[in-house]
This record gives sequence, C-alpha cells and structure tokens, in this order.
Amino acid sequence: MDNLRLSLNNSRTRLVAASMVLSTILTATVLALVYVTANRSIESETRSVVSAELTGLADEYERRGLIGLISAIERRLPSASERDALYLLTDRNGVKLVGNLKYWPADITAGSGWVDLELRRADNDQLVPVSAASIRLPGRERLLVGRDAVARQQFDRVLLRSVVLALGIALVLSVLTGWLFTRLVFSRLSDIANTADNIVSGDLSRRMPLRGTGDEFDQVAGTLNNMLDRIEELVSNLRTTSNSIAHDLRSPLSRLRQRVEALADPSKSDQEREIDIARATGEIDHVLRVLGQLTEISRAEAGLGREQFEEVDLQQLVSDVVELYEPVAADQGIRLEITGQAAPIQGHRPLLSQALSNLLENAMRYAPEETVVTISIAEDGGFTRLSVRDRGPGVPAEDLSRLQLPFVTLDPARTERNAGLGLALVAAISHMHGGGFVARNSEPGLETTLNLAHRP
Repeated sequence: MDNLRLSLNNSRTRLVAASMVLSTILTATVLALVYVTANRSIESETRSVVSAELTGLADEYERRGLIGLISAIERRLPSASERDALYLLTDRNGVKLVGNLKYWPADITAGSGWVDLELRRADNDQLVPVSAASIRLPGRERLLVGRDAVARQQFDRVLLRSVVLALGIALVLSVLTGWLFTRLVFSRLSDIANTADNIVSGDLSRRMPLRGTGDEFDQVAGTLNNMLDRIEELVSNLRTTSNSIAHDLRSPLSRLRQRVEALADPSKSDQEREIDIARATGEIDHVLRVLGQLTEISRAEAGLGREQFEEVDLQQLVSDVVELYEPVAADQGIRLEITGQAAPIQGHRPLLSQALSNLLENAMRYAPEETVVTISIAEDGGFTRLSVRDRGPGVPAEDLSRLQLPFVTLDPARTERNAGLGLALVAAISHMHGGGFVARNSEPGLETTLNLAHRP
C-alpha cells in the first residue's frame, strides 16, 4: 500500500496517467463520433432509397393500377436479394398479393412511418431484422418496402469491434507516448538537478549540460549557466575582497591602535599628542573611505539605485566633470580633451559622474607632463562608449584583466589615497548600467572604457 502511495505521488506516474486519461478520452470521443456518424449516414441513405422506391411504386399504381404495381414488384424481385430489398403487397384484408415476405406484420399499421422489426422471408423462411416503411394505397391495399438489416447489424458489430480495438491501441500508444515524453523531460530535469546538487556542495565550476538542440531546455540551461557565471564571478570577487579587506585594513587599524596607545604615554608632550591624534584621525578617515567605497561597489553590483535612473546627457556630464578637474590637470601640466558625441541614455547621474571621475583620476596619476588625456564619447549599436585615454606607460598585458578587481593596484607602494577600489567601482557601475568595463593598452598609454546600455 505504501509503495502504491509513493508511486501515485511520483510526478512521472501522474504525468503518464494524465496523458493516458486525456488521450483515451480524446480517442474515445473521436471514435464514438465516427461510429455515430457512420450509423446515421447508413440509416439516412437506407431511408432515402426506401422512400424513393416507395414513392416510385405508388406512382406506378396511379398510372397502371394494381396489375401494373404487381408487375413492377415482380420485376424487382429477382435482384432483391442482391440489394437486400424486401417487398410486400397485400389486399385490404391482408392477403398477400406479391412480395418476398410471408405476411403482413400484425402490429404494423400501413402508413405509420419508419419501423424496425423482425419479419419472415418467403424465399428462405427465415426470421430477419427489417427496416421498412409502408403506405396504404387508394384501393385500401397495403404496400411495405424495406431493407434486410442483417448486413447492417454485421457492419455495426464490425465497426464496434474496430472502435474497441482502436481504443485499445490508442490506450497503449498513449501510455508509451507518455512514458517516452516523461523520460525525455525528467532526464533533462535530472541532469539539471544533479548539477545543482554538485553546485550546492560547493563546486561552483559545474555548469548545466547542453545538448545542442536549441530547445527550451537548452535555453533554460544556458540562462542558468549565465547566472552561475555571474555568481561564480561575484563569489570570487567576494573572496578576493574579503582577503584584501583583511590585508589592507590590518595595517591602518594596527597603526591606529599604536596611536591610541601612544596617547596614554604620560611622558609625551601636548604637541606630540596632537600629532598622534591627527595621524589616528587620518587612519580612521582611510578606513571609513575604504568601507564607503566597498559599500558603493556592493550597492552597484546589486543594482540598488535603479529606481533613480533618469535621462542623462553624457556630453553635458562629461563637460561638468572635466571642468571640475581642469585646474588639477593644469597644475600637473596635463590637458584634458573631449571628443565625440552621443544621444542621452537612461542612467544614474551621480554614479556615472563618480565613474568618470575615477577614470580621470587614474589617467592623470600616470599621465606624463605636457601630454593630453582624451575623454571620448561614441555610440556602438545599443551601447554608448565612454573612454578615457592617457599617454602614460600603460599596463602589462597580463594585468589588464585584474584592474577591475577590488584592492588591485599596480603601484608597488599603496598609499592611503589609493586602495585599489576606484576601477572596481567603475566596473560595478558599468554592470549596473547593462554594460561592462574594458581596459586596453593604446601604445602609448592606457584606454579605459565604460560601456553603457541605452536602455539597461
């Protein structure tokens, strides 16, 4: 009993049963319709033929009288067996005049319409089923014309057996089809479930299997694989960030502790304590700055702030940011240049300004004196490219892909002004806007590009 309950609770069993029931009902309905339609068609044809023959014989009676009618029936009798035709003409008292039936049925009144009954044939003295119609002639004679229904009943039995056989075959085929269908569906689901179990166990490198058919299962698997790629990337970034946080914040926090402990030294003068307080405040500001940048990166990667998207004129935004940095660039002997144009996009204006500011600061940090830093805007399909290029030494090719990772800086000596989070924030903002961040060497210099979707 428990095994039966488990079997019925199985999705595959329920799906096969549902397929079997629906297919059987549909097949039974179609076959029943065929059976009823065939019977009605045969009956309608029989009635039409009998009615036409009855009318023809009545016309013969009107033209030639009773003798002519008898002659007409006698002419039909030799071929009546081939056509299953039955005739009976009696006088007003029920005495047989001509026909291949032995007697007039006692319970049938002439002219009572279409009847189904059993009568005895005169040629072989057998009781046979008959479908017939009758009329009373003007001379009170009675005329019955019908068809032997034995062949029709045999046809009904054959048709009924065929319907039952077809229904049985349909039932078997429905079970087989349901089993094949569920095997196909559940084998794909099993592949996905097994892969998901491995991923849950910690193997984030596993991906949903693709069979190359391009069907809905492959489409779902492809979507899940894209999601897993993104999850693996985020988890990897999280691990890198966690390790980097532990490494980068250990030093300022250790220095901060030293400053605080130094304040308790009674031998220090007020001036020395003020210096220690200022240094401790600087360490605190550095930690708060790093934590604030990490918060901004996390919010951007999570897509928080999309509700603040608005139409942004990138040309105006670039002009405003460049105007802000021009005095600093002039002090360094660097000239800022804007090229290109593009239509407005939907975006987060403050974050886009922050991203461009980070790109400019990074470019001006490595740009030589008396060189140009170029800020270019261009449309590329459904994206707008916002690029910043310097004429500095560039970046080793093997390090280009690492620039957007948190706490990654190619400067050997990290300073409290550079924690390696600027380009990571730019990459997060680009993903938030449906695009991506790209860095490449331009010979000379480094070009960093922020790709932004028109409708993220």
